[in-house]
Amino acid sequence: MKGIFGEEIITLQELEEMAGNPSQLAVHKVISFLDEHCREFIRFTPFITIATHSSTGSDVSPRGDKPGFIQALDDYHLLIPERPGNKRMDSMRNIVENPMVGLLFMIPGRDETLRINGLATIVKDKSLLARCEYKGKTPLFGIGVEVKECFIHCGKALKRSHLWEPERWPNIEGLAPATRMLSDHTKIGEENVAESLRDSYTNRLY
Repeated sequence: MKGIFGEEIITLQELEEMAGNPSQLAVHKVISFLDEHCREFIRFTPFITIATHSSTGSDVSPRGDKPGFIQALDDYHLLIPERPGNKRMDSMRNIVENPMVGLLFMIPGRDETLRINGLATIVKDKSLLARCEYKGKTPLFGIGVEVKECFIHCGKALKRSHLWEPERWPNIEGLAPATRMLSDHTKIGEENVAESLRDSYTNRLY
């Protein structure tokens, strides 16, 4: 009996037969260090996503700050500041259990993205974290990443989504605000949720 997804691909052979072979460009684009192009891309990046993993599942979390907030320490190591959050620390908990991470770097207006895969650790070294000071605030800890793979991802996904074209953005007037969604999910009153978000956005960005 077929499940909700109907027919599924369950072997690599079937996947490769259906998808075909990658181009020489796709095969050879992966490098194992941060060259000058990767460093420049990172310097202009204000937003990334980080994928982490644990024995109970996977998680993707956003990180954002002023362009260049991620520090390239050398050709093989990155430092990502951990700004104040909601203290769930999903990514951090996963890194303690499994150091494998995937990063996606995005620059507004640029369709291509930079992908970096590597091994992460939680950094508390004060001299390193001092590099991430902003508005008089130094993070308590950060994420250090030992780079294993770097490559440019083509812009098809962002072109299809028209992400950087405001005139093509969907009309979200009918979409519930985040305060209502959180209120329904947590069973906490929407006014209390709104006040909590206002305080977080106003007083606890750094």
